[in-house]
Amino acid sequence: MTAPSESLVPPKSTGLSRATLLAIGGVGLCAAIWGTTWYAITLQLGQVAPLASIVWRFGLAAILLFAGCLLTRRSLKLTLNQHLAAAGQGVFAFSLSYSFTYAAEGRIASAIVAVIFASLALLNLILFRIAARQRAAALSWGGAALGVVGVAVLSGSEILGAGLDEASAAGVGFAFVAVIASAFGNYFAWRGQNAGSAVIPSTAWAMAYGSGLLALYGLATGVEWSIEPTFSYVASLLYLSVFGSVIAFVVYFSVARARGYALASYISALTPPIAMLVSVLFENARFGWVALAGLALVLAGQVLLIRAPKVSAA
Repeated sequence: MTAPSESLVPPKSTGLSRATLLAIGGVGLCAAIWGTTWYAITLQLGQVAPLASIVWRFGLAAILLFAGCLLTRRSLKLTLNQHLAAAGQGVFAFSLSYSFTYAAEGRIASAIVAVIFASLALLNLILFRIAARQRAAALSWGGAALGVVGVAVLSGSEILGAGLDEASAAGVGFAFVAVIASAFGNYFAWRGQNAGSAVIPSTAWAMAYGSGLLALYGLATGVEWSIEPTFSYVASLLYLSVFGSVIAFVVYFSVARARGYALASYISALTPPIAMLVSVLFENARFGWVALAGLALVLAGQVLLIRAPKVSAA
C-alpha cells in the first residue's frame, strides 16, 4: 500500500522552467529583430549623414519610451546614481557603439563586423569578472567561445576573401571599439540595475543621453541634419526605432537582468544566421555546408549559455 505522504508529492518536473522559457523567447525575439536590422540599416545609408540617422533613431525611441511611461503612469524619476548609470549606458551603448559600428560598416563587410561582435558575450564575462567580481560557470565560458568560433566559421569565406587594405584595417579597429563600448554599456546598465532603476525608464533615459550627446557632437562638427523623404528611409527608420530599439533593447536588458549579461549578449552571435536568411530572401545570397556548420556551433553555444547557472559574486 502506498504511503499517504507519497501520494501527495507532485511528480518532479523534467521540463524547462518558466524563467528559462522566457529567456529563450527573449533571446529569440531580439535575435530575429536585430538579425533583420542589418538589412534595414543599409536603407539608411545614402543622402543622410550616419550620425544624423543614429540621432533620429534613438531620439525617436527615447520619446516613445518616455511617452509609454507617462501613459502607463510609470515613474520617470531617477536618483543621482541611477542617472549616472543611465548616462554611462547611453554614452557607451547608444552613442559610441553605434557610431563606430556605422563607421566600421562603411569600410568592411558586415560579416566581419558580425564576427567581431560575436565576442561580446566573452567580453562581458571578462569585464564583469574584473569590474564586478562575478564568477561565471564553465558552461558560460564554453558557450561564449563556441559563439565566436561558430560565427567565424559561418562567415569564414567572406572574411578570407575580403582582404585588408588601409581602410579595411581601420574598419576592423572601429568594430573592435564598438564591441568594447557595448560591453561597457552593459556594465553601466548593470550598475543601474544595482542602483534600483527599472528597465524601461532607465533605458529611456539612456537613449536620451546617448542621442543627446551625438546631437551635441553633430552640432559642434557641422553635421547636416536632414531626413530623406523616401518610403525606404522613413520605413527603415521607424522599424529601427520601434522594433530595433524600443522593443529589442527593453527585452534585451530584461533578459540580462534575469539571466545575466553574457546570455543576453549572445544575441550578437545569433543575429548573423538571421541576417543570412534575410540575405537569401531579399538579396538572392547562397550559403553552403561550411555556413551551416558554423550555424550549428552558434546554436550549440546558445544551449550551453541557457543551461549555465547565473553568474554570482566571487
